[in-house]
Amino acid sequence: MTQAVVKQDTYRQDFDRLEAETAGRVPAWLPPLRRAAFSRFAELGFPHRRMEEWRFTVVTPIAETPFRLAGTARQGVTLESLAEFTFEGLTGSRLVFVNGHYAPELSEVGALPQGMKVGSLASALREDGAALETHLARYANFENQAFTALNTAFLADGAFVSIPRNAVMEQPIHLLFVSTALDGPTVSHPRTLIVAGENSQATVIESYAGVGEGVTFTNAVTEIVAGENAVLDHYKVQRERSEQAFHIATMQVQLGRSSNVSSHSIALGGALVRNEANAVLGGEGGECTLNGLYLANDRRLVDNHTAIDHAMPHCASHELYKGILDDRAHGVFNGKIFVRQDAQKTDAKQTNQTLLLSEDAQINTKPQLEIFADDVKCTHGATVGQLDADAIFYLRSRGIGLEAARSILTYAFASDIIHRIKVEPVKEQLGRALFANLPQGRQAEEALT
Repeated sequence: MTQAVVKQDTYRQDFDRLEAETAGRVPAWLPPLRRAAFSRFAELGFPHRRMEEWRFTVVTPIAETPFRLAGTARQGVTLESLAEFTFEGLTGSRLVFVNGHYAPELSEVGALPQGMKVGSLASALREDGAALETHLARYANFENQAFTALNTAFLADGAFVSIPRNAVMEQPIHLLFVSTALDGPTVSHPRTLIVAGENSQATVIESYAGVGEGVTFTNAVTEIVAGENAVLDHYKVQRERSEQAFHIATMQVQLGRSSNVSSHSIALGGALVRNEANAVLGGEGGECTLNGLYLANDRRLVDNHTAIDHAMPHCASHELYKGILDDRAHGVFNGKIFVRQDAQKTDAKQTNQTLLLSEDAQINTKPQLEIFADDVKCTHGATVGQLDADAIFYLRSRGIGLEAARSILTYAFASDIIHRIKVEPVKEQLGRALFANLPQGRQAEEALT
């Protein structure tokens, strides 16, 4: 039996079991949606390099591994094992999900404004499934996206955050998704839905971590809906550092009139990581910011695809992605900005900068603009380079070793993204994590303090 057949049979078996286990326990509209998504996944198959969007990213290790769907077991996951991923000093609500399933015993929900909902998506589907139908799976389209189709087919649990109109959430909400292998290669399909009502304001941290050894595959989809005048700060931190961790994620943002959504993506590990960040400026006067920082060494691959759709006039978008690649690591950046015909007075800026720390590191970068309006201000650009030899010489002349000097300059390159993080505990921990991922990082940190 071929690997392809094993793979197909494995997903089909798990899908049939999920349908049987959840029969009668989910809203009537969900099973047909799941079946349509699974059928579409079966038609599309896994992406391959002959497809333009995947020409630099080989997903063969995922396609040929017989992953089994994770259950609700919490094997090896304790509060102690999660300590390094919880951002010391961070107050507010923390919701923990193990292999995509809510773990109330590891979570802590703080005081919430009246009418606000923060909790398990599975519980929300059971208690008020009709209310979720308006938004859930309505923005992240799976017609041409195999991994989104696969996630939708296995839609069962994840995070649900609903911020009522006029509510201001003072403390951040931390959604921590933990992957752990059970009895063999394990896959999870966490789903997140964030709905920010009119005139609301909140901060959401979405982080992914791995505990233990073994082969894991996280296939995540996040949908963010920002109502009129809503302000949402979103942070995604990916720290599945295992050499056997695969991470595929799609974020779809829908912005209303005069809303403001900023999202910062930090990727610090994993054998194969692909982040797709898409935003539709669907209301006049909206503003969207997509920033990213990714580090990779050894033979790791990190792929960032972004698409910002300016569908209405008087909107602005800002995008800055920075990559640091060492050894034989491979990075991919593909950024698209669409400006529709009626989207006059658009202001869009996109920048991708990559630092190569070795001669064998590789980056494929492709910034794109598609403009159909004539009264716009749009710019894009990409730079690829190595550390400045004169700057290294200057630091070494001050008594700093070669590797520490390289680490200081690398940190300075990346700190532009880190310093844009508004949540202080997150900024501090990621700054330390950045140093920890650099050669002679400790010495470099000491030299700067």
